[in-house]
Amino acid sequence: MKLARKDILGIKELSVEEINLILDTAESFVEISTREIKKVPTLRGKTVVNLFFEASTRTRTSFEIAGKRLSADTINISASTSSVVKGETLLDTARNIEAMSPDVIVIRHRAAGAPHMLARMVKQSIINAGDGAHEHPTQALLDMMTIRMKKGKIAGLKVAIVGDIAHSRVARSNIYGLTKMGARVAVAGPATMLPRQVGEMGVDVYRRLEEAIEGADIIMMLRVQTEREHQNIFPSLREYARYFCLNGKNIKLAREDVLVMHPGPINRGVEIASDIADSTSSVILEQVANGVAVRMAILYLLTGGES
Repeated sequence: MKLARKDILGIKELSVEEINLILDTAESFVEISTREIKKVPTLRGKTVVNLFFEASTRTRTSFEIAGKRLSADTINISASTSSVVKGETLLDTARNIEAMSPDVIVIRHRAAGAPHMLARMVKQSIINAGDGAHEHPTQALLDMMTIRMKKGKIAGLKVAIVGDIAHSRVARSNIYGLTKMGARVAVAGPATMLPRQVGEMGVDVYRRLEEAIEGADIIMMLRVQTEREHQNIFPSLREYARYFCLNGKNIKLAREDVLVMHPGPINRGVEIASDIADSTSSVILEQVANGVAVRMAILYLLTGGES
């Protein structure tokens, strides 16, 4: 079993069949994480390099655990401990890693398109772990997996994505994926956080949280991307929270069995109230758990594991 492509660079380029293959494979890997010995020999002899030029907790740890649970040799490299601090370019770094013959390079980079450039330049499989404000394909896949496992389907559901749409690679990948899979997607945020052409992506666009989440089956709250913003695009965090924080009052506009999602890290009291983040509606920690299974599936499918 293998994907008919060398790299995973974005959700936009994946077909519905490829998405379903990844999700089906990921669901088959969930059980491994419940075992006493959480390891299978599937990718023994394979080498995975995690090359992270931005800070990460969930994604980096998830890829490392995924590789190790499949018995791959996993190497972690961060920009602060690499030759990048000595002036080495990304391409030179990648070509030096290529010379050591790993099988997969997982990369997170602040520049949109960095994984795509490497995919053209090196022979190894490249997995995009987030490139600037462009895409975060594995996050969208784990989100879709969580929705499918909890709701039994994706098609026909209303998914509201609320917050900093303009700077969110998570939002972009989820819009591509969820609309392909037949969901109705609504987005909401301050005008300064909504891309001008977002409506052309096949979503319903609102300026108020309440309008977007009304009747929603899924509410996906986004973190305010302060590290990507070079100017003040809203008056204050307090003002933002006043209008766009999901809380016990406005969540009642959604369906009674609504699921609340967040890609993390959470700014409690800014985009989501603590009582909602910790409620029975929240599947935030299930998203994290499913991230390991999704990344196991991608490593497996790209390297053509046999068993």
